[in-house]
Amino acid sequence: MSVIDLSKVPVPEQNMRSFLDTICETHELDFAAYAGMDHIQQTVHGFVNYPDEWQTHYVEKGFQHKDPALLMASRSIAPVDWQRLRKEPSFQTILRAGHDFGIPEQGMTIPVRGPYGDVGLFSVTRNCSDREWKLLKSAILGELQHAAVHLHDHVMKTSVLTRNLTHPSLSAREIEIMQWVAAGKSQQDVADILSISVRTVEVHLRSSKMKLGALTTLQAVGRAIGLGMIHPI
Repeated sequence: MSVIDLSKVPVPEQNMRSFLDTICETHELDFAAYAGMDHIQQTVHGFVNYPDEWQTHYVEKGFQHKDPALLMASRSIAPVDWQRLRKEPSFQTILRAGHDFGIPEQGMTIPVRGPYGDVGLFSVTRNCSDREWKLLKSAILGELQHAAVHLHDHVMKTSVLTRNLTHPSLSAREIEIMQWVAAGKSQQDVADILSISVRTVEVHLRSSKMKLGALTTLQAVGRAIGLGMIHPI
């Protein structure tokens, strides 16, 4: 399976490397990386702000195919803290190799699942103690999950991945409800505005999340905005 460095693929209105740098600066992180797998074209695609020398070494050693953080996160719906992997021999091998390039051992990988069975993996690292990492992770996890969805959806809209995919379709009522939610309305507010029951609103939101491959309503709204189905307020 070949590797595509998306930082070298022209993508309108988005400098991916700069976006990762901004995430790191905002949340006091050292490095960040996005990786995904296109089963149609049999490629691993991604972009990182790791040192170029580590990127080259990582790919040359084929770590992208045996990195336990990526493997575990690809099968999970929850973020994978790298502390859980410290006893894994393969992870120790990668950590020892990364140490020479200044890669910290504290980190986590956040999985994102799309509506076509696609999976994106967003990883961040920080050189700090276990206690500092626990506090930092608790404070920024929500924002990192949102960033992960943004990154994955942006990549999925590029021509590298979407030649054989189509956008999900929401009903007129689902779009209407999602638009009101995007405007900051609660489920009760939406029910009152549209003269329907809260239960009906819940059913439509559940359907929208399933179609959009989102775990939360916030993710669904972000994805619908990214796909142009609704508009930010």
